[in-house]
Amino acid sequence: MNIPLEVNEIITELYKNGYTAFMVGGCVRDSLLGLTPKDYDITTSALPEKIIELFPKTVPTGLKHGTITVIINNIPFEVTTHRIDGEYKDNRRPEDVEFVCNVKEDLARRDFTINAMAYNNKDGLIDYFGGKKDLKLKVIKCVGDPNRRFNEDALRMLRAIRFSCQLNFNIDKETLKSIKINHKLIENISAERIKDELCKILLSNFPSKGFRLLENSGILKVILPELQACVGFDQKTPYHNKDIFEHTLSVIDKTPPKLHLRLAALFHDIAKPLCFFTDEKDVGHFYGHNNKGEDLSKVILKRLKFDNETIIKVTKLIKEHMNILDVPKDAALKRMINRVGKDLIFDLFTIQRADILSSAPPFKCLEKVDFMEEKIDDILNSNTPLSSKELAVDGNDIMRELNLKPGKNLGAILSHLLDKVLEDSSLNNKETLIDLAKQYHTTMKG
Repeated sequence: MNIPLEVNEIITELYKNGYTAFMVGGCVRDSLLGLTPKDYDITTSALPEKIIELFPKTVPTGLKHGTITVIINNIPFEVTTHRIDGEYKDNRRPEDVEFVCNVKEDLARRDFTINAMAYNNKDGLIDYFGGKKDLKLKVIKCVGDPNRRFNEDALRMLRAIRFSCQLNFNIDKETLKSIKINHKLIENISAERIKDELCKILLSNFPSKGFRLLENSGILKVILPELQACVGFDQKTPYHNKDIFEHTLSVIDKTPPKLHLRLAALFHDIAKPLCFFTDEKDVGHFYGHNNKGEDLSKVILKRLKFDNETIIKVTKLIKEHMNILDVPKDAALKRMINRVGKDLIFDLFTIQRADILSSAPPFKCLEKVDFMEEKIDDILNSNTPLSSKELAVDGNDIMRELNLKPGKNLGAILSHLLDKVLEDSSLNNKETLIDLAKQYHTTMKG
């Protein structure tokens, strides 16, 4: 197994001073799978104070739990003393830890067998719990009693599902049974930790697998009750051949692994159950679900502690995803660019295509999306003005010429001028725009 020079240097230094040391956990798992580890963790029999003493550049990042960050060649590595965890009182973290000399005891406290292996060049692979075998079987299995593991840290239930869709492994029968039994413990986990795992599920190669496991285990109704309401929801429309949940999963799978895109795919139809009604022919309709979905997804994303930039991107895409124009005029497309933003407009088409391809065939609207995209590409390449910032006049010009003060009237005039320029870009010169502003201001007063 390949060990980076810096990791080997740390392990060698610890052995030279009479201690054992191994690279451990995910880096061992990924190395055995032929993947490049994102980072390398090291476990050792040396106490934290000794680690600090042996290495010139260290940071006591988790001294209470025995973790010291050792910096070699400007690269940080977490080095943690072998430990066993004390009592878990909140299904999140141990009250305290006890340092031990035996690596087996340290590995025994870990979550899954595939993460409970250690390695160094001296002793080779340390695998007390069958992790290598489970890697070959492609199974996620708890170390020891799964009920105990999940009661120690309920987030491990989400991690099991996340590893399952990242690696395309199955979850061991007893482990999955335990997740179903203990799923309500997820209520004790912070929104931030839940969000991090959901993002990793969304960005995996098999996100739909993850969300089916979330639903099957009972976790979905705890963390995303709004999405649970979509499960099995018959849309009663010839335009769809799947229920809302299965349609949503199909859209996610057909969307590139960019977080804002997959979040938009996840929530694009989230408000359909709230907007649903049937007509006299028992055909289903969801008028306004995109606008309602914009509001509802904002609530969900804030609850999960997403940042404002992500919320703005996702909700814009949700609001606009139904906007597929039959014979779009340039002005209408320019307004669309103005609403959505140059940075998101092609992402909107990506969502629309995934949405169409996840509905019932034939997929006639694909041609409309292709045409819109082609036209918008031409518009962007022509450098025509698309926002009030690109007008040949600004607010100061208008206030000076019309003797106005900042306020609603000024905003209305600038909006009017932009509308005129979107219709005819040749109007975008200062003299013409001042004249148009004066004319509009006169009508406002009248």
